[in-house]
Amino acid sequence: MVIKNKKLDEGTFRQLQQEVLRQWPTGMDVDFENTVVYHKNIPRKRIFSNKLNEAKKNADTLIQPRAGVALVDRHIKLLQFLEENGEADLLPTTIDSYTRQNLYGEAEIGISESKKAGRSMLNGFPAVNYGVEICRKVNESVNVPVQVRHGTPDARLLTEISLAGGFTSYEGGGISYNIPYAKSVSLEKTIYDWQYVDRLTGIYEEAGVSINREPFGPLTGTLVPPSISHAVAIVESLLAAEQGVKNITVGYGQSGNLTQDVAAIRTLEMLTDEYMEKYGYSDVTITTVLHQWMGGFPQDEAKAYAVIAWGSSAAALSHATKVIVKTPHEAMGVPTKEANAAGLRATRQTISMLDDQSLNTYSLKDEKVIIAAETRAVLEKVLELGDGDIAQGAIRSFEAGVLDIPFAPSRYNAGKMLPARDNEGCIRLFDPGNVPLPPELLDFHRQKIEERAHFENRTASFQMVIDDVYAISKGRLVGRPRKGV
Repeated sequence: MVIKNKKLDEGTFRQLQQEVLRQWPTGMDVDFENTVVYHKNIPRKRIFSNKLNEAKKNADTLIQPRAGVALVDRHIKLLQFLEENGEADLLPTTIDSYTRQNLYGEAEIGISESKKAGRSMLNGFPAVNYGVEICRKVNESVNVPVQVRHGTPDARLLTEISLAGGFTSYEGGGISYNIPYAKSVSLEKTIYDWQYVDRLTGIYEEAGVSINREPFGPLTGTLVPPSISHAVAIVESLLAAEQGVKNITVGYGQSGNLTQDVAAIRTLEMLTDEYMEKYGYSDVTITTVLHQWMGGFPQDEAKAYAVIAWGSSAAALSHATKVIVKTPHEAMGVPTKEANAAGLRATRQTISMLDDQSLNTYSLKDEKVIIAAETRAVLEKVLELGDGDIAQGAIRSFEAGVLDIPFAPSRYNAGKMLPARDNEGCIRLFDPGNVPLPPELLDFHRQKIEERAHFENRTASFQMVIDDVYAISKGRLVGRPRKGV
């Protein structure tokens, strides 16, 4: 099958839907008409798109944690704690790894083992196994909107259960939940499967039910250049819009350099709007999310708070619509609910302190120009390779290395492009691979890497890349050699 960026027709969608809903018994409880009535009775304060649209209008930055456990009552108590003690504006339901791989039988065993142990033996909430009514119970237990966050290449049944269960926002995409997560799943399959997700969202939209969709911005979360994550976010947004999605949140993972991070968020919204308008989707509302540092964290709690505050500063000064918050226990595994709430409160305080401040320097303006030029160069090549079709363009661009996500496990990713930081900590291209930047931008990256090499009195090499991966966990942004070495 040749995948095209074309709205799934009614017959194809309904045939697929019958197959999807039979994948696990709880799928038979999905009733579209009942769900539409249910959603239309959800209070506005618990509808994700309403909250985001209001924040965008007021230039507010909302805060949202990650969280999810196996047992229903404990999951509800966790969300209530984060709402009350963490002051969260938005809440998550993070899905367990078995569900992400469509291993619902193993998830069922995990639920049983969790009940026996009296604690979560899964790393998230198994929404498919619990089904529609329990998901509705989760949503009704709090006073703010709840989003499903996961990492699933084939998320079709999870989407059906989640939307019928009253969740009003759903994360992921056919690229961002494949290339950084899976080794051997083809893009043809995941783009097609996520067309189903987006078409289902579009069908709800046509029935008067607004569901927010959020492509996963950070990708691998490791030294991803803004132009690459921007290009993927815009491709996934165009794919979603074609299927009828009307409310999209595009994301970006914090790099650590304040100027680059602020420039990235500001250009992300601008460029997404630009391409939406260009391809006829001008009725789609675009908001933004900044993910606090996705790499290694310091084990020392005080130092971890500094990393959280720095990410909060980037979110506030860039006027991101929301920020995904980390915890001071990030380096030590699953955080306690108290640590999770503390990370939220630290973020809230930082954002509040920066509420009336702005960043508008010459270096910021320069960085915005650079990011925008790089992103357009990549996207135009994607469209060229697809003969104007963004779905085919995405598939062929990964084959050609035009789209290339650093450190991704997928065998469908070229892995030729290598990033490294420049002397000020901005992410640059140490080796561009086949990423199609014009000569003047390639020269710019080469010059920035050489400036750092000269400052550190060493030859530019792959060791820089390795040093940068571990730098923040060791207390620096740029991976400098030890003094005297």
